[in-house]
Amino acid sequence: MSEAGKRHLAAILAADGAGYSRLMEADEQGTMAALEAARGIFKEQIEENHGHVINMAGDSVLALFDTAAGAVTAALGAQQRLDAASSGVPDDKRLRFRIGVHLGDVMQNADGDVHGDGVNIAARLQSLAVAGGVVVSDAVRGAVKSRIAAKFDNLGAQRVKNIADPVHAFAVVAPTAAHFGSPQRMSRPTRRVAWIACVAILTVVGLALAWKYFAPVSTPTATATMQPPAVAVGGKPSIAVLPFDNMSGDADKAYFADGMTEDLITDLSKVGGLVVLARNSTFQYKGKAHDVREIGKALNARYVLEGSVRRSGETVRVNAQLIDAGSGAHVWADRYDGQMKEIFGLQDTITRNVVKALAVELTQDESARVAQRGTGNVQAYDVLLKGWEHYLKQTPDEFKAAIADFKKAAEIDPTYGRAYAALAAIHWEIYTRYWGSALGLSRDTQADAEKYLAKAMKDPTPLAHEVASAMLVNSQQHTEAIAEAQRAIASDPNDADGYVALANALSFAGRPAEALEAVEKAMRLNPHYPSSYAYQRGLALFGLSRLDEAAAALERAIEINRDDYWSQRLLLAVYGLRGGRRDDAERLAKSIQSSNEKRGRFAAYDPLTIRGVSFWYPFAKAEDAKRFANGLAKAGIPE
Repeated sequence: MSEAGKRHLAAILAADGAGYSRLMEADEQGTMAALEAARGIFKEQIEENHGHVINMAGDSVLALFDTAAGAVTAALGAQQRLDAASSGVPDDKRLRFRIGVHLGDVMQNADGDVHGDGVNIAARLQSLAVAGGVVVSDAVRGAVKSRIAAKFDNLGAQRVKNIADPVHAFAVVAPTAAHFGSPQRMSRPTRRVAWIACVAILTVVGLALAWKYFAPVSTPTATATMQPPAVAVGGKPSIAVLPFDNMSGDADKAYFADGMTEDLITDLSKVGGLVVLARNSTFQYKGKAHDVREIGKALNARYVLEGSVRRSGETVRVNAQLIDAGSGAHVWADRYDGQMKEIFGLQDTITRNVVKALAVELTQDESARVAQRGTGNVQAYDVLLKGWEHYLKQTPDEFKAAIADFKKAAEIDPTYGRAYAALAAIHWEIYTRYWGSALGLSRDTQADAEKYLAKAMKDPTPLAHEVASAMLVNSQQHTEAIAEAQRAIASDPNDADGYVALANALSFAGRPAEALEAVEKAMRLNPHYPSSYAYQRGLALFGLSRLDEAAAALERAIEINRDDYWSQRLLLAVYGLRGGRRDDAERLAKSIQSSNEKRGRFAAYDPLTIRGVSFWYPFAKAEDAKRFANGLAKAGIPE
């Protein structure tokens, strides 16, 4: 508990007996006995879920918890136990309780009593509940909705006494009795047994939901016992930032919540004292029920940051909570309210509070990097986030929409380096994929990429350095390409894509051992890596002549993305060199030819020939280029 007299964030549980006065008039002795039994149940459930009873005056209960999940679990557990304990009592003689739970600020006096808006709101939510029910605020629902096996029915915005703003309330529909255990068989379980049972059932529910809605996406496997908390190499704390929930009531605002999440990842990545998991890995959990303990194990993350974003017009509310992935306990939580024009300051505050909570010191250089936004124009930032959402979908139509948004962001703020870096990246990808004609871009998209990159380099982001590195590799300026990738890493030590850019430059420069080290570091930062990471690993292994391992890596890349251009063609060369895999090479070549035929006239720009393929594999060393061409020839690819 926080020091007396200081305001702090807590989850507040407020309960009150329904019809208590009526029951006392009818049967005072029986009602007092029921009340004493109910107090025992409340006390047990509160303590089992790491809460603290503040008072039990009359027929009311007030308790504080460090976590919203603990408060809601205690509330549902108490209702379950109370219902079971009075199962033989006629309905009109049962003592039932209404319970409200809120996450907010409280002030605790020296005598242990608490007060403040947080307590008042919890009490008002309690009055909205039906007898035997639980009602929570949107702050609580946002914190626990994917961590508690229960349904939340939206009661809408409620006007409550002595609270100026409406309170958005949700009625919690309790899960089955099995979630809490049978009171007859387990009158007072140990905390360890109760915890294992809770985790096991939550995991089963989570896996069932994941299989139903997201198959065939894999879900981390649950275990009954916790492994030691993950600590990154060098003793640095590792953190995974989960996609913040969009609480705006408008699916079109999801881009803003995702953008906020990605920017928090980027901000934290700039801190050298942390290891921050990449976006690809944490966004695997978007919209899915999850247990932070399992996520911590799956991603090797010591801490998990999660939360929600609500945007209404120019008003923004962000709830954020930092959780210890080993125990599931909250390390820090807070709520931020502000205007869109204050969004950058809000992001900085969250980042600095997380860093402070993890006891990591910001260097002066890191502090400056965290504060660097690239623009002071919120409208330009908002438009860029919309464009980035389109860009990530990686289709020609989405690219077209992304270009329009990136250009608009640059028009709003002509000095916005991030917008120009995005334009450079997308035009370079269009060039390498031959998508220019399909998008109606008649001009040279390579020249466009170079033009936008020149503007981006006036205020370079890690993305700008990564695009520059890719372009320099293509023009066989390998030393310069390595330097640009190293600049990307220096400006963002946790950017997995920076290490992939470095691996690419090192492999083509003839330094495959260093490339393999770089890409494997990227894979540790981004365990749910895209196909490009597996391709880079295959490329490095090809350079080391570890052909069986290279084939396995490239096959994995194609499993992730069956249209992976780069992996398919490198795999042809590996099959050819490997010997005994000519049949595999022929099947792969036929698959590539079939894809080319579907592309129609655009395939003419990209023939499956040794000369055509070799253009995209600019090895610095003649022996590497010759070995690659020899492999293609042995795979049956014509000159």
